[in-house]
Amino acid sequence: MLDNNLKSQLKTYLANLKRPVELVLATDDSEKSQQLLGLARDIEELSDLVSFSQTTDNKRIPSMQVRSPDTGSNIEFAGLPMGHEFTSLVLALLHTGGHPIKQEQAILEQIRNLPGELHFETYVSLSCQTCPGVVQALNLMAAVNPNITNVMIDGALFQDEVSERNVMAVPSVYLNGEVFSQGAITLEKILAKVDVNASKRQAEALKDKAPYDLLVVGGGPAGASSAIYSARKGIRTGLVADRFGGQVADTVGIENFISVKHTEGPKLVASLEEHVRDYEVDVMANQRVVGLREGEMLEITLENGAVLKSKSLILATGARWREMNVPGEREYRGKGVAYCPHCDGPLFKGKKVAVIGGGNSGIEAAIDLANIVEHVTVLEFDSKLRADEVLVRKARSMGNVKIVLNAQTTEVNGDGQRVTGLTYKDRVSGEIKSVELAGIFVQIGLVPNTEWLKGSGVELTQRGEIITAANGETSIKGVFAAGDATTVPFKQIIIAMGSGATAALGAFDYLMRSSAPDADSKAA
Repeated sequence: MLDNNLKSQLKTYLANLKRPVELVLATDDSEKSQQLLGLARDIEELSDLVSFSQTTDNKRIPSMQVRSPDTGSNIEFAGLPMGHEFTSLVLALLHTGGHPIKQEQAILEQIRNLPGELHFETYVSLSCQTCPGVVQALNLMAAVNPNITNVMIDGALFQDEVSERNVMAVPSVYLNGEVFSQGAITLEKILAKVDVNASKRQAEALKDKAPYDLLVVGGGPAGASSAIYSARKGIRTGLVADRFGGQVADTVGIENFISVKHTEGPKLVASLEEHVRDYEVDVMANQRVVGLREGEMLEITLENGAVLKSKSLILATGARWREMNVPGEREYRGKGVAYCPHCDGPLFKGKKVAVIGGGNSGIEAAIDLANIVEHVTVLEFDSKLRADEVLVRKARSMGNVKIVLNAQTTEVNGDGQRVTGLTYKDRVSGEIKSVELAGIFVQIGLVPNTEWLKGSGVELTQRGEIITAANGETSIKGVFAAGDATTVPFKQIIIAMGSGATAALGAFDYLMRSSAPDADSKAA
């Protein structure tokens, strides 16, 4: 099942096992089952501490449980954990086998002390880059606390189950049989949902934080760059973010990051976080900022009520996918309306879908989806496509892609449970038309995450972008901004990192100048 190179790498990892690991398989004569059997045999051969057996007592076939006979932990993979989920399998083996978990001790202790039994089921697609982060967070919890279990379920392989539960977006997580979450969710956020007192404890701990010299709001490329440049100056630096990595965590392939020929969003995010934590940066993840106020110092208010103070700020809150803002869109989000074709595309195998938007992201999505679904209809508001010509030629060459120009989407249609189609207006003739669909992928650009700044005194454009000077300074003294949330003309990872460095250097210069004694005090 595994090639020699992968076997060699895996053998090196498995050398870190400290205690036995049992693999329990449920299989039949299908191709996927035989592949799973081959994978289990390969793993068993690579370590004396790994053994495998088979069972008929499992409702999902094929599946593989990763068990610890010493601790009683149980992590399961329903389907073949390859592709992006292979790393999830490797980590499950290591954590089950006693290899130390790289996580703060306070969080590990919180997981150990969670009351009751928590049984998670996580629906994924193997092409989804967001899914492994969620799977790995839940698997980590299962490895630490034997009263917690998690099963990764390949939605493309268990279509009947996906249809029965109406799963139309990944990752979709169920807890004890009930819907728990949909989309990206961090370990900290999972704990905040299952541990009802977590938010209150966090607020109490945060309110006692000493003031910072510089506080960064946002954990994407711009925020990470700002924090690193600030910490290198030796000043007290903090970083508060709802999710580390921001939008990059959902990016598939990255091929324009200079000096790195190819990488993937989650890998880059992991490297960013590791780099930030190499410095003395006080990282406060899973914290949503809701307000900014000027006083003796600049004050940031968090959603949990805590207030953080700093002499200077860098706002690097990034952007998110723009919505169509038509009836039915929010009602059917996650029920056919999606924003990540790489994540959710496999759930629509053999079905008809639409892509809204004719820019590069929209046409790229149509090309990718055309290899999975029955038919793709691209709806573009303008009279021409804005995508690169090479992408347009590729899309037009595909027999199952239809491109409609001058199309204004007016409504998402559904049956109360899922999307059944959409309605659009022909902007030339005025005719109203309907298309029967199972899924709609929205790819119409970005909107800055700056709503919370309205009324704060920070000057924004009509589009909500933070207006900045060349050094990143905003309309408020001591407040700087960087990245996709600002008026920077091109929204690119490398540009965001550069603007983050600029803002940090600008903030440091501001701190130096504001702390220097004036001429009168020198004369005295």
